[in-house]
Amino acid sequence: MTQELVIQIGRQALITVLLVAAPALITGMTVGLLVSIFQSVTQIQEFTLTFVPKILAVVTAFLLAMPWMLNTLLGFIVRLYSNLQPFAR
Repeated sequence: MTQELVIQIGRQALITVLLVAAPALITGMTVGLLVSIFQSVTQIQEFTLTFVPKILAVVTAFLLAMPWMLNTLLGFIVRLYSNLQPFAR
């Protein structure tokens, strides 16, 4: 196993992790921004007002993106396992 192969596998793993985490992170960030703008406009400073909508939005994003996330992870695993020959040495 060469250093280039290890770096390539690590790069693919990091890209896969970023792709899989992106829907939840982007949804949470967007809902958090919208809720904070709403709080600034109405001057309501309530902790549950920020927490509950973000949790609901992230759970919804996970449920909607779950098939795509699963296919992305399975694609990475299949590519990794199909190239096991270099690891055998």
